[in-house]
Amino acid sequence: MLLGAFGDPGHAFPMIALGRALGERGHEVTLQTWRRWQRHVQAEGMAFAPAPEYSVFPTGPEPLDFYEAVVHATVDTLPLVRELAPDVAVADILTLAPALAAELAGVPRATLIPHVHPHGLPEFPIYSFGARLARTGAGRTMWRAGHRLVLRGLERGRLELNATRARLGLPPLDYVHGGISGKLALVATFPQLEYPRPQPASGTHASARGASKRGAHENTHVVGPLMWEPPAREVELPPGGGATGVAEDAPLVLVAPSTAQDAEHRLLRAALRGLADAPVRVLATYNRRLPPRALPVPPNACVVDWVSYARTMPRCDVVVCHAGHGTLVRALACGCAVVACPAAGDMNENAARLDWAGAGVRVPRRFLTARVLRLAVERALAQPRIRARSRELARWAQSNDPGARAASLLEQLAAG
Repeated sequence: MLLGAFGDPGHAFPMIALGRALGERGHEVTLQTWRRWQRHVQAEGMAFAPAPEYSVFPTGPEPLDFYEAVVHATVDTLPLVRELAPDVAVADILTLAPALAAELAGVPRATLIPHVHPHGLPEFPIYSFGARLARTGAGRTMWRAGHRLVLRGLERGRLELNATRARLGLPPLDYVHGGISGKLALVATFPQLEYPRPQPASGTHASARGASKRGAHENTHVVGPLMWEPPAREVELPPGGGATGVAEDAPLVLVAPSTAQDAEHRLLRAALRGLADAPVRVLATYNRRLPPRALPVPPNACVVDWVSYARTMPRCDVVVCHAGHGTLVRALACGCAVVACPAAGDMNENAARLDWAGAGVRVPRRFLTARVLRLAVERALAQPRIRARSRELARWAQSNDPGARAASLLEQLAAG
């Protein structure tokens, strides 16, 4: 198996989790991603291949257009594909080069979507707007009208991708979202966060063209969240009692901001101020991004540079985060209620799905203040249905193995 992933943690970590699951089933796995993850990839028993890294923003000495970078990366990746001759290649949704190189080499290819499915039906809210699923006919009509503008952008993307494919000697595609394989797409999220889609009729086989236009087909599978994290030292939880002003068994709130967003630590500061005199214990992390000025750390809080979510979240009651997909699904898998304060991009979508699923509280960025954050945490702790829903998702995670499910589907693809 050849896996290829974008180097951002939200994309590299799920692919490492998939590679580990494949390795546990006896497969030989090579993962191509950024060099920063080489040590961890090899520690999981996989072979590592460095992914081509090009600047696609006008800040470097030789910036490249995105699709120009894709051409270069595909040409650089093709020798690796030919050398390995894999039975299957799996590319992250943001990583086109392994998929295009596999297509050139005649290798079956799959796509890993490490978050909720971005291709919605016409009546779905526009992806990343942060809106919930419409509840009325008027709302669905509004979104259908809005999707006409989205389709223009998707059509432009199709034409640009086809120009790239032509430069590589590949035929054009007559459908949008050409970066998602029509043979197999693995959606690595909770099914409870996916808006309902009509299932294909029994006995029918959806074409790639039709599948992409409908946004749902028989070769797209929601397998569950694929979770992995680098090793981290144990941290001491904030104690209760004594001078803290809270009980020893007070609810534990983890403040887990994004590693890439919120450079001023707005969420972290609002949480520390808002929860300063609340009857909770607070564990907060700045994720190795030093704050530009001192943080207001109250007696009931402890601030650390890094936290192992896998070891810490099972002991938490509420997780306050920006709603990055990896943090969100880890919290839900641990049965934590979530207070989601999206900062940008698909965080808005993730927060909307969380709200729709009933497993947490959403705080739009424009309303993020210390008082609002405290009210959101109090609501997450006080409403039984939120706690019950988050525990329901945790039970689903305990009884389902996303890695095994994804590996089984890839084995079927390899077998033809």
